[in-house]
Amino acid sequence: MSGMKKVVAPEYNLSDKIKTHAYAIGTAMEESVYPHTATVLYPREKKKMPDNFRGYILFDPDKCISCFNCSFVCPANAIRMKEAPNNRYYPTIDYGKCIFCHFCIDSCSGGALRTTKIHDVAYKDVDEMFTSTEEMIEPPEIIREDKKSVEYVIDETDLHLKRKKERDGLFVEAVPPVEIPMVSQCVDRGSCLACKICERVCESGAASSVVEEATMTVKMAIDAEKCTGCGLCVKECSMQILRLVRVRK
Repeated sequence: MSGMKKVVAPEYNLSDKIKTHAYAIGTAMEESVYPHTATVLYPREKKKMPDNFRGYILFDPDKCISCFNCSFVCPANAIRMKEAPNNRYYPTIDYGKCIFCHFCIDSCSGGALRTTKIHDVAYKDVDEMFTSTEEMIEPPEIIREDKKSVEYVIDETDLHLKRKKERDGLFVEAVPPVEIPMVSQCVDRGSCLACKICERVCESGAASSVVEEATMTVKMAIDAEKCTGCGLCVKECSMQILRLVRVRK
């Protein structure tokens, strides 16, 4: 204990005290006019989100080709396909399982699924988080209290908020999907079992069974003009002999 020194408070002269107090008062006045806080006053303010923000998902049934890609690619098993009155299948989403990876939107070849900037939906219970196809077509009821949008700005010295007296739009224009013409083809006709699974799952009527009268055997044929390249028959083929191939222009 003999080697320890007592901490002594520093002594300031009058000029140092005046400077210190003046600096503190100046800092307080600056913060009152141009605050450097990184806190967003939600819900009166909302952070401005980028257009590719992964939020609540909307669905356009007119663009859906019932390819099931969204349900197949979903890693959280949150998407289930539901049969519609027009004998097509449309997606439903369980937001209790959804992790908002948006793989479903990225894999949607028809652009039927699109993102929004809606991220604060409230539910009464877990069961209500299951969203049917009909509920996906229109956005949920929106009650907004925000009057300003806030952006984080990082300069050379610090991070601060940039506030604007405007509301950030919650809906963005969907980017048209990049269309790569592809059709389904059988790469090994000798291994075809003629199980007709491809014919049953094909929504466009491109896959059909043909009876060869000479041998009285059933062979499957795919009409390239009708094929939409959804890949559903490729996924369901039990012999894995169907492939998607690019259409040569």
